Amino acid sequence: MTDSKTPAPRPGRDRPLDPEARPDDRVDNTLRPHKLNDLIGQDQVKENLAILIAAARQRGEALDHVLFYGPPGLGKTTLANVLANEMEVNIKTTSGPAIERAGDLAAILTNLRAGDVLFIDEIHRLGRAVEEVLYPAMEDFALDIIIGKGPSARSIRLKLPHFSVVGATTRLALVTAPLRARFGAVYRLDYYDEPAMRKIVSRAVGMLKVTADEEGINEVARRARGTPRIALRLLRRVRDFAQVRGNGVVTHDIASSALDLLQVDPLGLDDVDRRVLRAIIEKFGGGPVGLNTIAAAISEEADTIMDVVEPYLLQMGFLDRTPQGRIATRSAYEHLGIPYPENREQPRLL
Repeated sequence: MTDSKTPAPRPGRDRPLDPEARPDDRVDNTLRPHKLNDLIGQDQVKENLAILIAAARQRGEALDHVLFYGPPGLGKTTLANVLANEMEVNIKTTSGPAIERAGDLAAILTNLRAGDVLFIDEIHRLGRAVEEVLYPAMEDFALDIIIGKGPSARSIRLKLPHFSVVGATTRLALVTAPLRARFGAVYRLDYYDEPAMRKIVSRAVGMLKVTADEEGINEVARRARGTPRIALRLLRRVRDFAQVRGNGVVTHDIASSALDLLQVDPLGLDDVDRRVLRAIIEKFGGGPVGLNTIAAAISEEADTIMDVVEPYLLQMGFLDRTPQGRIATRSAYEHLGIPYPENREQPRLL
C-alpha cells in the first residue's frame, strides 16, 4: 500500500541541486541497489545493518525497528527497500503527512503480515493521535481500538503479527522522544565522499547506457554535493547536453559546459547557495544574521534554506552557526572572490 500526497510547489524547489525527490526522478527506482552488497558508501551503516539482518534471520524473527536520519537524497528510502529485500519480506510504504487519522494507520497495520516492513517516510510529521496508535503497535505488536462512544465505549486490543517499522526523517529533533525510544537501531546517513560518488555515477552510466569517459564521470560526481539523487539528476541533464551540443559522449569539457549552464559551480554550489552567501557577506557584513532575515533578503523560504541550502554550506565550511545567527567563513569569501576583512570580530560558535 502506497500513500502519497503531492506537495504544493515551493520557491527554490525547481533547482537541479534540490535533494528532494521530484517526478522526473522516477527513473531512479531502476537505479536503486536491491541488496546490501550493491550499496556504495555508508560503510559503517552497511556493516551495522548486515549484523542486524544476519542476527534476525538466524533467530527467524522480524527485523528490529530502524530509524534513518540525515539530509534528503542520501538513500533512506533505498535502504528501507534493501532491508525488505534482504529479509525476503514485503514492504509497505507510506509517509507521515499521508497518515492523517489514527484509522488510516490502523488499516495499514491490520494488513501487514509476519515479518513485513512498514516504511514511514517523513516520520517526524506524524500527528499525535497517529503516534499514540503506533506506540503499542511497535512495542507490543497490538492495536487498541475504541468501540462505541460515551459511557458504553470499550477498548479492544487486536494482536498484530511481528513486523518492522523503518522510519526516515531529515529532522531528527522533530521526532518525539517516545517515538525515538521505540526504535532499536538509529543510524545517521552522511554525505558521500568523492570516491563513492564516482562509483555511483559510474554505475548509473552503465545502467542508463550513457557513453562517458572517466573525466566526465569525475566532473559530474564532483559537482553533485555528495548526494546520489542529485548526481543521477545531473547525469541525465549532462547526457541531454552531450546529445544536443556534442557527439553524445560525456567528456570533461561536455560535463563542465553542461553544469556551468545549469549554474552549478565546481564545488557543487548553485545560484541559490551563492545568493545566500552573498547576502550574508554583502548585505549584512558577513554576519551574524538570522535565518528569517536571510530568507527575506533573497526572497526564499526559511525552511528551504535550513533544510536544503544550509546543510551543504555547513559541510563545506562556508557557513557557521552562532547564537547570534549565521556567519560566512573565510572560505566563503575566497570562493566568491571577495576580500576577507582581517579585522573582523569572530562570534562565538554554537
